[in-house]
Amino acid sequence: MDIHFTSLVAINISLLAIRVMLGFMIFRHGYRKIFGGGKIPGTAAWFESIGVRPGVPNAWAAALTEVGSGILLMLGLLTPLACAGLASVMIVAIATVHRKNGFFIFNPGEGYEYCLVVAVVAIALGGLGAGAWSLDHAIKFWHVKPAVGLIIAAVVGIGGAFLQLAAFYRPSKVDSGD
Repeated sequence: MDIHFTSLVAINISLLAIRVMLGFMIFRHGYRKIFGGGKIPGTAAWFESIGVRPGVPNAWAAALTEVGSGILLMLGLLTPLACAGLASVMIVAIATVHRKNGFFIFNPGEGYEYCLVVAVVAIALGGLGAGAWSLDHAIKFWHVKPAVGLIIAAVVGIGGAFLQLAAFYRPSKVDSGD
């Protein structure tokens, strides 16, 4: 078997695995915000309690970003933008919930380690692209150079998170630890 062919197969299996796992994970987060537990009203109330106001539109924005990014990642469609959406929600989660709890996920209140890893992997995947086993590749709709995909995922993901926080994050003195 040709070593080049074997390497391409391994690369595409790896990209598919990363895309599907990240996509499924974030899709389930969004799906749960809409249909599970407290649904959108419960998510909105929790958002309000952590300083993300107004709660209802932000709950919908988070849920739809998670569902949409998840579906796009699993399909391998508009991959750098899907990666940006995933990175953005993870960065907002770090800033609003996990940062104050330290690095490790096992810290009381859960640290930011998990969200940081997911955000970094999403941005890196934006640069790597969806691979040959994706709709991006199959329909040749979204073919960008790795540097462009990386820039899109990083700038839109990080920029989107900072815009979200600047516009809607208003923690109380108790929330912010001040």
